[in-house]
Amino acid sequence: MPKRVDWPNADPANDVNHQCCSLFIITSDTTCVLLTTQQPPRCQHQLERLSRLLQRAGVNPAAGAEVVVDPQESHPAQHPSPPPGQSPSHPQGRSPSLRLEHHGHEKEQLLSKKEIVVTPTRQSTRIADIVDHEKKVSLRSAEQLKTEVRNNMADRKEKAKPAPKTRETEFGGPVGALFITLSLPLVMYYINLACTKAKCSILELPKMPKNPWILFDMEATLLFFGWLAFQAVLALVPIGRVVDGQPLQSGKRLKYRCNGFFAFVASVIAFGICVYFNVPLVKMVHAKFYRIMTSAILFSFILSIFLYIKERAVAASQLAPGGNTGNALYDFFIGHELNPRIGSFDLKFFCELRPGLIGWVILNFVFVLKAYQDTGAFPPALTLVVAFQTLYVGDALWFEDAILTTMDIIHDGFGFMLAFGDLAWVPFLYCLQPRFLLDNDPKLAWYSLAGIALLNVFGYMIFRRANSQKNDFRKNPFHPSLADLESIPTSSGKRLLVGGLWGMCRKPNYLGDLMMALAWSLPCGLTLIPYFYPVYFAVLLVHRERRDGAQCQKKYGSSWNRYCERVPYRIIPYVY
Repeated sequence: MPKRVDWPNADPANDVNHQCCSLFIITSDTTCVLLTTQQPPRCQHQLERLSRLLQRAGVNPAAGAEVVVDPQESHPAQHPSPPPGQSPSHPQGRSPSLRLEHHGHEKEQLLSKKEIVVTPTRQSTRIADIVDHEKKVSLRSAEQLKTEVRNNMADRKEKAKPAPKTRETEFGGPVGALFITLSLPLVMYYINLACTKAKCSILELPKMPKNPWILFDMEATLLFFGWLAFQAVLALVPIGRVVDGQPLQSGKRLKYRCNGFFAFVASVIAFGICVYFNVPLVKMVHAKFYRIMTSAILFSFILSIFLYIKERAVAASQLAPGGNTGNALYDFFIGHELNPRIGSFDLKFFCELRPGLIGWVILNFVFVLKAYQDTGAFPPALTLVVAFQTLYVGDALWFEDAILTTMDIIHDGFGFMLAFGDLAWVPFLYCLQPRFLLDNDPKLAWYSLAGIALLNVFGYMIFRRANSQKNDFRKNPFHPSLADLESIPTSSGKRLLVGGLWGMCRKPNYLGDLMMALAWSLPCGLTLIPYFYPVYFAVLLVHRERRDGAQCQKKYGSSWNRYCERVPYRIIPYVY
């Protein structure tokens, strides 16, 4: 006989769903049973829910089992009319009972080996938690469904719309874009070839090889592509948080897996393993520095062409605000699509921090290792600068999600400007000071190095504090930890931060950046070429601040004017 689970003295007040035929959930610490005298179609969803609750409560009926009403107990003729106040569907003394039947087996599967009687006077805490969890899961599923529907509807609308044309250009328009595209690779070769072990002077033209193909090498190319593939594999490892990006024009939010710091640590460990086992890759990187740089430059052009062709067919909602002029040269340079992806793999997000920044650190480690192999010691100036730059890159990857609110991600498309900068310019020019110190040690006194280290520490503290305040404020401007920071409301609903470091100047994080850039160059003494980085970086940040200010003026209008009156200095307080 199938096991019965009886419900004596049932009370309709305990009905879980009054609209579903006296549907009850009978609970105890070990049992979760549905009781109903009828099973019309509209109760089916509750019956399905019961099976999930049974499993969560530890009751797992065999495959094919179903909940049925015992006809002997539920037949109305067997029960006298209930007294007043008693449920008509559950006569006094006995109530309809349920059993689990299993079709296709000779034996019926039982709920348990002995009869369990439960009372409705006290609901189990365990099942209450399960029901509450089910409600939360249902709400979350409903929200996800709404988001998917909204995103699909937004995509259909945007695909039907013509893409809005970009009216204003930057960087000198198409002519400026062409000039920058052609000149940046030449600048890279000039700076690196002008600073060698024999001499390092910006006033003398470096000797260019008579045969340009000497700067290309298949082995170096394979090494570069191997590095890209290694970083791509690390980016796909399901480690780290998945965070939402900023809302797009369509209202969608893209998802990003932030495991950059994991990739950074894994890369450093891989480098250490190569050193320990004397893998020739390390020596090859130093010997083929220029050839690897050439591979990075060529790949940047190839990737940019691929991106431009791919981006011609995307929906209007996926275009970059500033990259749809209709001019092929300008859109190729600035980037036509905002967030180009292959499946869920975001190409711009990947290139922004992974191959270039981590590659920069690995190149630095190669120079330190070469110095140690040549001298048997770690040169203090070189080691100090490499430590500074490693901290800087590690910080960027630890706070990887902060890049999702930057201009590069939310405004600029992914074209030659970012592709070349991320993959070629950053790793092969930002390592200029360590490469110089490898061949030209100025032998600075310890107190000089201590002062330089202090400058870097102060710069980093300003940089990190400013970025933390900005990121926390963007996430939740009303967080208690930000209660003492003043802000200005805008018509868009956002607020402009004018408290803390952001009340001293409009870009205090840029101030910290410039202090650190100077600290990286001072150990090189009075040679001019290593100071290319802080000079270039100052020009870059001034231009970037101007671009950001122009966009904020359009977005916030009079609120931005009040902000500029409240915070008059741009980067350096009382100076600029």
